[in-house]
Amino acid sequence: YFVGQQQMFQSKFKMAEENLAFAFLHCHKESKRNKQLILIFLITVKMVLGVMPSMFLLQKYELMQFGELVIAVKDGDLQRFGKALEANEDFFIKWGIRLVLEKLKTIIYRNLFKKVYLLFQTHIIPVSAFKDALNFKKEYEDDEEIDDEEVMCILSNLIHENKIKGYISYQHMKVVLSKQNAFPALSASSE
Repeated sequence: YFVGQQQMFQSKFKMAEENLAFAFLHCHKESKRNKQLILIFLITVKMVLGVMPSMFLLQKYELMQFGELVIAVKDGDLQRFGKALEANEDFFIKWGIRLVLEKLKTIIYRNLFKKVYLLFQTHIIPVSAFKDALNFKKEYEDDEEIDDEEVMCILSNLIHENKIKGYISYQHMKVVLSKQNAFPALSASSE
């Protein structure tokens, strides 16, 4: 448990997942509180790796603080994500996972951009389309408008992290996505 926790704080998420999963599986079945404590970190790690917990699991172990985050990540909804973090901030800070949960933003960006891709139904998409989506779904309503450079930075990071397959044509201000599997499974991109 403690090794997995330490690995999570060191951003060694795969190793943390293995150790926390081991701790959870070997925890006495009657120790609901211990399982709940392990799950706080295991859920966080798995979410960063792109695996979202079921609502059943969250309800069973009384961890619904993660519920809105899960929905926000799946929907690519930055506003909902910001509100969910804010609403449960005391809980997330208490367990030291608040900053780790910020890493979920890259998955939210990926999922939002996948929606843009599905709307356009083509592999060549103007950067402005992604910018419009981000400005429509910005984290906080009073946030400043996002510009092209910031969008290209986000896209570059997603491409670098293998969350999106493609490249940016800076000359034409377009994103050219792979014709096959432009949005690989998140579990594949986090290995």
